Amino acid sequence: MGPQDSAPEPAEPAQRALPPTDPAPPGAHGGSRDAEAAGAPGRGRRRPCLPWPCGSRAEPEAKKKSPCPGLGLFYTLLSAFLFSVASLCVKKVQDVHAVEISALRCVIQMLVIIPCLIYRKTGFIGPKGQRIFLLLRGVFGSTSMVLMYYAYQTMSLADATVISFSCPVFTSMFAWIFLKEKYSLWDVVFTVFAIAGVILIVRPPFLFGSNTSGMEGSYSVHLKGTFAAVGHAVFAAVSIVVLRKMGKSVDYFLSSWYYVILGLVGTVTTLFILGEWSLPYCGLDRVYLILIGLLGLGAQVFVTKALQIEKAGPVALMRTMDVVFAFIFQILFFNDVPTWWTVGGALCVVASSAGAAVRKWCQSSK
Repeated sequence: MGPQDSAPEPAEPAQRALPPTDPAPPGAHGGSRDAEAAGAPGRGRRRPCLPWPCGSRAEPEAKKKSPCPGLGLFYTLLSAFLFSVASLCVKKVQDVHAVEISALRCVIQMLVIIPCLIYRKTGFIGPKGQRIFLLLRGVFGSTSMVLMYYAYQTMSLADATVISFSCPVFTSMFAWIFLKEKYSLWDVVFTVFAIAGVILIVRPPFLFGSNTSGMEGSYSVHLKGTFAAVGHAVFAAVSIVVLRKMGKSVDYFLSSWYYVILGLVGTVTTLFILGEWSLPYCGLDRVYLILIGLLGLGAQVFVTKALQIEKAGPVALMRTMDVVFAFIFQILFFNDVPTWWTVGGALCVVASSAGAAVRKWCQSSK
């Protein structure tokens, strides 16, 4: 979200003093001086200002209660669920190209973001020094979205979701290269775990032979989906690094505005080049397309709210529930039980992401 102006500290409650007494009559000055010398309040001087006792009406209003414990994690869990349901809707849509799904999602989110930008009075261009980063954020973010949707259409829901969770590994690498963040031996270990998990899911023939059990379609289609999922993780990692570079100097909705407007321009151009533009034939597919846009936006809002009130480490750990939801939905809605190769790959990738999150959490807590 955008930078928040720091509110001034609340002023101390005003101390009410008693009104001054009438001036002392002539000849009474001596008595008042004696009283002052004795430490007693005289008639011609003010009494000392005493604060009101605790709990009185002059007490400042009680501070706003902090969110209940675990609210940030609940927001993260809800975000993971919404993301997973949106992924399920992408998988259920028939005969609609992934690029077109992305374009329709951009249109739906744009209709929501425009009123937010007008209400917040942030403008549509952004600070002069940050525009290049906003453009990069929009290009890389929208590209990762298209690749993810293509992976969902060509792979099983669980496989595509698991591979996408290798994003933190690429984020650490790009942050080391471009932001000069530390890249330790632990990051190398997490990277190896993530690569091992991807290999277990892809099962290249030179290592596993020609066994394609549990794969949707041919191995070549499965491989295309794998490249798309890995590409999504790479582009999403670059987008995150760009967001880190901008920091809190850019409003969240402005960043999302560049995401959807550049994504819309890119996807519509690609659709006309490929000649893949077509309206869905089934009315249910149109409902799915609307839900994809609304659920995706809702998931982004909840994960942003979670990061505002919770540390990034626990949020990243809770985000691994995406994998659990993907396995459940694949079994319930497609009657497709993941293979042990997928389970093993999921454990490796989730261990990599969870380990990186725990390490960052421990570092930030020192």
